[in-house]
Amino acid sequence: MYDFSIIGGGIVGLSTGMALTQQYPGAKIVIIEKEKELAYHQTGHNSGVIHSGIYYKPGSYKARFAREGNAAMVRFCEEHGIEFDICGKVIVAAEPEELPLMDNLYERGLQNKLNVKKIGSEELKEIEPHVRGLAAIHVPSCGIVDYKRVSSTFARIIQEGDGDIRLGTKVENISENMDGVTIETNNGTIRARFLINCAGLNSDRVAKMTGIKTGMKIVPFRGEYYELVPEKRYLVKHLIYPVPNPNFPFLGVHFTRMINGEVHAGPNAVLAFKREGYKKSDINVKDLFETLTYPGFWKMAMPNIKEGMKEYMRSLSKQAFLRSLQRLIPELTERDIVPTHAGVRAQAIMFDGSMVDDFAIFSGKRSLHVCNAPSPAATASIPIGKAIVGQIIERFQLDGQLSKNIYINQ
Repeated sequence: MYDFSIIGGGIVGLSTGMALTQQYPGAKIVIIEKEKELAYHQTGHNSGVIHSGIYYKPGSYKARFAREGNAAMVRFCEEHGIEFDICGKVIVAAEPEELPLMDNLYERGLQNKLNVKKIGSEELKEIEPHVRGLAAIHVPSCGIVDYKRVSSTFARIIQEGDGDIRLGTKVENISENMDGVTIETNNGTIRARFLINCAGLNSDRVAKMTGIKTGMKIVPFRGEYYELVPEKRYLVKHLIYPVPNPNFPFLGVHFTRMINGEVHAGPNAVLAFKREGYKKSDINVKDLFETLTYPGFWKMAMPNIKEGMKEYMRSLSKQAFLRSLQRLIPELTERDIVPTHAGVRAQAIMFDGSMVDDFAIFSGKRSLHVCNAPSPAATASIPIGKAIVGQIIERFQLDGQLSKNIYINQ
């Protein structure tokens, strides 16, 4: 019998396990991951950006967690010898009609208590000599890191606290009552006093196994990237983003310098035909049928059909993708970019078609379900893990039980 079982070995599940290990030394914790390695899906395909939180609605969990997470991630990397670089970011207005949007974004940055600065084209050239822009916002607190390495360090801390990590273990069924949970897997049955669902792309399905009705469904969107050839990496010094379209829920293609020196450009955002579909050819009939028969998907898709078609053009045409990059760096040519990895974003969509924009956590009898952990989840993973532990403590206090009664080792 475990005290805590965590489904999902991505950065949020591992951060939660680390927070539990630190809050309750001696508690028996198990991480359940269906893949053969940790941080395999969204975490492993992450862009590696340490976000500032400038885009997010003031007062939202995303805004608070991003700001706190940025500082916490830097401290954690310093303490554990993980390479990172606070290189800064520019958000560029390339066209006159983007200037008011940039001003609004700048005001949002101030409301989120960030160190941001508006700069003109000359100062932009000093920071990024090859970028074309009328003006920009400079965000010095943004950085880059390898989140797989961060995740492996979280895992090491859990194991040093005698926590178990079970790889290649797929959850097949869950039964839950007021005494605990029984988790049936392909590698046997696991019993625990409490379950935390951090299953990412499959979080809604795990919640459904326990009878939780979330009113939302995970719809996968693939983000495809190109990479600058090595001899053209000099074109990007820091992180370069466009001013986002406020009517479209993605940030647009941007340039990201990776911690290993590579420079990635992207992503677009297209519907994936498989929840873990990183290739255009990846299709899962069950996943696709669920998406296409879900009314919420169509209610979301139809108003965004024009922008969605642009995204598909960028997916199908290298020239179309290049044109979107040339808005910021005009001297790029088709020879300068080559395809690289893709990621899949787990987007929670409500039945009415609204996209869940903030973190969404649901409570069961003996469980918590993290059913939407959008970007900046990697940046914010440390405060998210602590917040989940706080909700567990609050839950059991509200139930009239002492928190220590959860643990068989205390």
